[in-house]
Amino acid sequence: MFEVPLETRLRDGFADIASAADVERYERFVGAVGDRLDGRRLWHVNSTAEGGGVAEVLRSVLGYLKHDGLDVRWLVMEGDAGFFDITKRIHNRLHGELGDGGALGELEAEHYARVTEANLEVIRDLVAPGDVVVVHDPQPLGMIPGLAALDTVPIWTCHVGIDVPNDLCRSAWTFLGPYLQGVRATTFTRKAYVWEGLDDLRVELIPPCIDAFSLKNLALDVPTREGILGAARVVTPAADAGQPVYVRGDGSDARVERTARLVEDAPVPAGAPLIVQVSRWDALKDPIGVLEGFAGEQRLADAHLMLAGPAPSSVADDPEALEVLDHVEQAWERLHVDIRRRVHLANLPTDDVDENAVIVNALQRRADVVVQKSLAEGFGLTVTEAMWKRRPLVASRVGGIQDQIVDGEHGLLVDPRNLGEFGHALSTVLADPSTAERLADAAHERVRSHYLAPHYLANYLELIDDLLRGP
Repeated sequence: MFEVPLETRLRDGFADIASAADVERYERFVGAVGDRLDGRRLWHVNSTAEGGGVAEVLRSVLGYLKHDGLDVRWLVMEGDAGFFDITKRIHNRLHGELGDGGALGELEAEHYARVTEANLEVIRDLVAPGDVVVVHDPQPLGMIPGLAALDTVPIWTCHVGIDVPNDLCRSAWTFLGPYLQGVRATTFTRKAYVWEGLDDLRVELIPPCIDAFSLKNLALDVPTREGILGAARVVTPAADAGQPVYVRGDGSDARVERTARLVEDAPVPAGAPLIVQVSRWDALKDPIGVLEGFAGEQRLADAHLMLAGPAPSSVADDPEALEVLDHVEQAWERLHVDIRRRVHLANLPTDDVDENAVIVNALQRRADVVVQKSLAEGFGLTVTEAMWKRRPLVASRVGGIQDQIVDGEHGLLVDPRNLGEFGHALSTVLADPSTAERLADAAHERVRSHYLAPHYLANYLELIDDLLRGP
């Protein structure tokens, strides 16, 4: 287990982006929690420092709490390859999918418990009675009973789930259920994801947010956007491309220097219509389905598709990424040459977290349509990012995306397994700029009112304040 340093983040701009009510709630509860903690700490624990939505949220929003006087810390648990094979298996089953087909039996339970105990040995020397510990997702859930025994206030947050649970999903619940002993509250992103049998536990619904002031979401002018994409060799930049520069969170100047690894016959031409999906290389994100749906729509003959994700080795808790990417590359190779030249696979550089963020930002802003065709999705952070950037969206009618997007108002929702419907939606948006603009503007307002940091933090702080007040 190791600690990730947090940068203090000023919240001066909250009033410019969020509603007055959300800002007021945040200010009220951050003050109340600070008083109730009275020198104790607020910890967050997850399983990776980069390469996932949870890590992105923690890296951005916890800095605001630090600025407002809370002693907030971020810990990342560590495990061996076998542990992350097991937790990926759990992750897939929580989505109702079999994944690698492996077991969740006694041997897996022993391995999970052994890694959990090794991490508990570290955290026991860090936390103190009365500290609040927010544990994210299944990987570190096993530490909850141990944390409760230390008289901390443990909260478990589950970011994944399925709309209609099946036996595979319930098998993951059975495996994980005993570790909820001692938890003070649980949070889920939507009501449908709440496990059966949690009637005796406190449950809150708190969807994630984006940080409008992070490098992934800050506004970029067109010359800078083109300069960044050109420097990273993601697409051919426009003739008036500017310098690929940005300002880090600590105020220092930086420049995009690393390049993406592209699988393509030729680069995306400057100005070509571009459809983009940005996601981890995960079968549940259905990159092959995106590729095949695009290839099957004849009205997209002038458009290009880019599937972009992090280098597979950069996501510590996702052992299947390399295999999924290999399957995507094989599907790309099977395309007819006339279609293959318009399909591009991009492994974005991840050695520098800030650099990766500005490349993703530039790529999403370059897109004419942003896609998220997941087969299951707890909550689509890339969906929210694109909505905030006023990009028209085509996304799956699954999971949390259904809460984020009202079909026909903030984007178009499709059956993720109906490739014809998906391709038709893409061509519809590209062919009608007025509809695309209407959807994009409404999407931006949707994020402003529901999915920004003040709203998210106020929800968590209100829960923590209530728990610290006692029964």
